[in-house]
Amino acid sequence: MREYLLVFLVALSVTYLLTVIAREIALRTGAVAPVRDRDVHAEPIPYLGGLAMLGGLCAAYFVARELPFLSTNSEAFVFKDAGVVLLAGVLVCAVGVVDDIFDLDALTKLGGQVLAAGLLVSQGVRFWYFPGADGTQFALDDAQGALLTLVVVIGTMNAVNFVDGLDGLAAGIVGIGAAAFFLYCYMLADQNNLTLATTGALLSAALAGACAGFLPHNFHPARLFMGDSGSMLIGLVLSASALTLTGQFPGMPSTEGNSLFVTVLPVLLPISLLMVPMVDLVLAVVRRTRAGRSPMSADKQHLHHRLLEIGHSQRRAVLIMWLWAFTLAAGAVLVSLFKEVWVWWSLGSMLALTIAMTFVLPKVHRPRKTGLGDTGLPENAAIEGRVEGPAEGPEEEPVEDRRTSGEALPGA
Repeated sequence: MREYLLVFLVALSVTYLLTVIAREIALRTGAVAPVRDRDVHAEPIPYLGGLAMLGGLCAAYFVARELPFLSTNSEAFVFKDAGVVLLAGVLVCAVGVVDDIFDLDALTKLGGQVLAAGLLVSQGVRFWYFPGADGTQFALDDAQGALLTLVVVIGTMNAVNFVDGLDGLAAGIVGIGAAAFFLYCYMLADQNNLTLATTGALLSAALAGACAGFLPHNFHPARLFMGDSGSMLIGLVLSASALTLTGQFPGMPSTEGNSLFVTVLPVLLPISLLMVPMVDLVLAVVRRTRAGRSPMSADKQHLHHRLLEIGHSQRRAVLIMWLWAFTLAAGAVLVSLFKEVWVWWSLGSMLALTIAMTFVLPKVHRPRKTGLGDTGLPENAAIEGRVEGPAEGPEEEPVEDRRTSGEALPGA
């Protein structure tokens, strides 16, 4: 556990430090997010936060190779598979960097995602089999494993990209998911007296650290966006962490929890960890298709936009979506590992708290104005519909008074 904690801290520290360099590169290359109708930021923000996160992941990987426990108790494929995942991450991050600078079309980005996922499959990082509830094992042939891998990896990358609409939202959700999956990998191996050095645990610990290191620069008000280079990168690493587990052991270990749930957990886990953005993705595709528009076209009707509309500020909307992600991630992991009654009581309590925070809190405590969320910044007052205190100097005469007094209006 101490070495995994060190991996987490290395990824956190390196990502935190590299964000300054990534921001400078973004400013020099023109990779800056403009202010569009569907956006909630009020001024241009630099992209390329994915470069810093990639640096943190790579640093954590190379440090892990030198640690005594992980380096001596890991089979060769642990670091081999992790290296393949990082190589695919470099590929998809490069595609995202080009998109952040030159704004690629959706089909080109999809092609880059397919290439990155195809690299995983070609190097053996894919779904191999699923355990049956009766102790049997259902093996996947090459075509089935490759197709399922492509669907899960590409779907997760796009889900993270879709949810990246508020400051700190995507990094927080993926960081929570990565931490939950690390707990699952670690406790699964511990319950079965297997090696604690696994590819899934290594990648998820590093990913959680990279997300934590990026958040201080990305939480509202953000100084840097991760961009497509970051959203596709962390989506790929999270989904790849889950699918490596199916090839980690000669037989899928059993747990003390729900055996049927564990049977399909390698597929459901990345989905459950990202249930909020996945639901948002499905609703967006249906909404745009029914309107006769492309599913990849942008709009301002995502879940985080709706939270702002019902009365949450930007920060509170992000914290609530983090709470939903935590509830779903904790539920997936706890139900798969344990079967005691306290698990269901805990999940019920978390769900009730999350629902109350989402729908009751806006009625009890409303911010001064919703719309884009209440940033509290004077320069955003006009955009957010707030009325700041009286400015220094004489107060301007209302337009109505000028009309009644017969004065000429400006430009008349």
